[in-house]
Amino acid sequence: MNRQPAPCGTWPSPVTATLAAGKTVTLSGVSVSGETVLWLERRPAEKGRTALVVWREGAEPLDATPPGVDVATSVHEYGGGAFAVAGRTIVFSNRRDGGVYTLELGGAAEPRRLVLAEGVRYASFAFSPDGRRVYAVREDHRGEGEPVDTLVALSLLDGSGTVIAQGADFYSTPTPSPDGSHLAWIEWDHPAMPWTRSRLCVMRLNDLRSGKILAGGGVSSDGKPESLTEPQWADNHTLFAISDRSGWWTLWRFALAGGEPEPVCDLEAEIGQPHWVFGQRSYSLLPDGRILALAVKAGQTQMLLLTPGASADYDITPVMMGLPEQCPIVFGGGFAWLDGSPDRAASVVVGSPGQAPRVLREATPLPFGKDDIALPESVLFPLEDGTEGQAFFYPPTSAQCCVPEGELPPMIVTAHGGPTARASEGFSFKVQWWTSRGFAVLDVNYSGSTGFGRAYRERLDGQWGVRDVGDCIAAASYMAVSGRVDPERIVIRGSSAGGLTVLSALAHSTLFAAGTSLYGVTDLRTLAEETHKFEARYLDSLVGPWPEAEEVYRERSPLFMADRIQAPVLFLQGLDDAVVPPEQARSMVAALKRNGVVCPLVEFEGEGHGFRGEETLRQAFKIELTFYERVLGLKTVDV
Repeated sequence: MNRQPAPCGTWPSPVTATLAAGKTVTLSGVSVSGETVLWLERRPAEKGRTALVVWREGAEPLDATPPGVDVATSVHEYGGGAFAVAGRTIVFSNRRDGGVYTLELGGAAEPRRLVLAEGVRYASFAFSPDGRRVYAVREDHRGEGEPVDTLVALSLLDGSGTVIAQGADFYSTPTPSPDGSHLAWIEWDHPAMPWTRSRLCVMRLNDLRSGKILAGGGVSSDGKPESLTEPQWADNHTLFAISDRSGWWTLWRFALAGGEPEPVCDLEAEIGQPHWVFGQRSYSLLPDGRILALAVKAGQTQMLLLTPGASADYDITPVMMGLPEQCPIVFGGGFAWLDGSPDRAASVVVGSPGQAPRVLREATPLPFGKDDIALPESVLFPLEDGTEGQAFFYPPTSAQCCVPEGELPPMIVTAHGGPTARASEGFSFKVQWWTSRGFAVLDVNYSGSTGFGRAYRERLDGQWGVRDVGDCIAAASYMAVSGRVDPERIVIRGSSAGGLTVLSALAHSTLFAAGTSLYGVTDLRTLAEETHKFEARYLDSLVGPWPEAEEVYRERSPLFMADRIQAPVLFLQGLDDAVVPPEQARSMVAALKRNGVVCPLVEFEGEGHGFRGEETLRQAFKIELTFYERVLGLKTVDV
């Protein structure tokens, strides 16, 4: 292949703004029923509407929901778990009115409204085994103050509802036993987040006063609170769930009668992920008693097959199945899953381990080859206290161009949101947009990231705005001296919580030539007072109790570091953002302007926390590229 040297950052790229924004749908929620595979597609070209799509052998994928329906929910603001299927019946939430609807697979009828009440939202649906009811989390905004969570059972006949559980601040994952006699669920209370302390509960459905805590009511053996998630019934008397009582999110077996839970496997890897959204699936119970699990070890994803032996220990076998974004689910003689491999766009696929999967739907059919795709390299770098940090490094990659002799590429450092989340190695246009133009990208799993065990997650306790910032600076410094990137042309970008990390990094280091904050946090005090219920006490653990620790909140807020920022900063903000309101960006821009800092602010009407519309995404890509071209003195190219 004859690649021609060309100045980095100016390479002609096949990743156009229209391709990255307008053609890319977000795939999620893969499920199966009989011979049918179902999934969700969020489509920027339809103003971010999410459609439910179905596929059967011998037919093309078809929309099951009409154009006026948006299969999504805003429960806990981040949503997820917006539909469920059992037999031929689908139940789903319509974001446009908050109502719950049913639909018959293969039927020609319009969706039937089951329940609708202004100010009420539903998520995390699960059918009763007899198919007469559906269980759900209900979030009621009709009263004064914070919305109220309950677990409810909705009759599929007339939509009438029965409250199953109430009193906790938050609920998730109602899961009926195979015989329908019991219901298990996860719950938690302020000031905890679901990944810091939660409870696994169960009750007999013929006695709604019989609810009890099966796990998570106290602390684990090392004196730490326990986080539990994703309950599944093994049989009518036994539950599996993910717990971090060992210091790692792994699988445990719980007896309905009580007693000490049993570990399914002993791993220094995470089976599970932080509960930001409903509907997550990190493991699947197979008909032969084995368990397929999606694990993350040292930040990298792997599939594991757990085979039970004579004791409680399980044999563990790695399974080659691409890079699933959620654990595959049994379908026919194989599996169905959402594949997020690094070298191709996300796809809904079916197949078996060790075989090339059959693609049912690609998020975007890529009009270029693998020679244009940058692949992640796991990089380990030292932190200030001797702990090892991890990041994914993507070199500039093109089928046409290469880095000229004597030049080092510019690098974009990315701080993920959350901050309790992780940088993963799946294909992303947010990475390829840059690497295909001659930029390197460094995606950092700073302290507090998941996939490294509870101890690494807790490194951010009381240290948000300190350790995440230091880790991103350390990662960038490590690459700056590696000889692989230009130390004079490093920029940093991040969204939401990552925006705070970006702005603080600019205030604490002169390493970065510029930064971009996408709907980023600038004033922690305002965030603590104004944010939504789900995150209302999140900062208690990340910063300190509010308002007792107000001075710490002020010290950590980029708004009060504005006089220390000299590098140009770009701000991109949605005007309908309920998580980080627009005033956060506006106040920061005003403070920076007083100090003469170049700080353009672009606001997008109709956009919330995370951009969804095609035109918004297209503009955001192009605006950020133009910003870096000017800051770094690159030649302007047509995108």
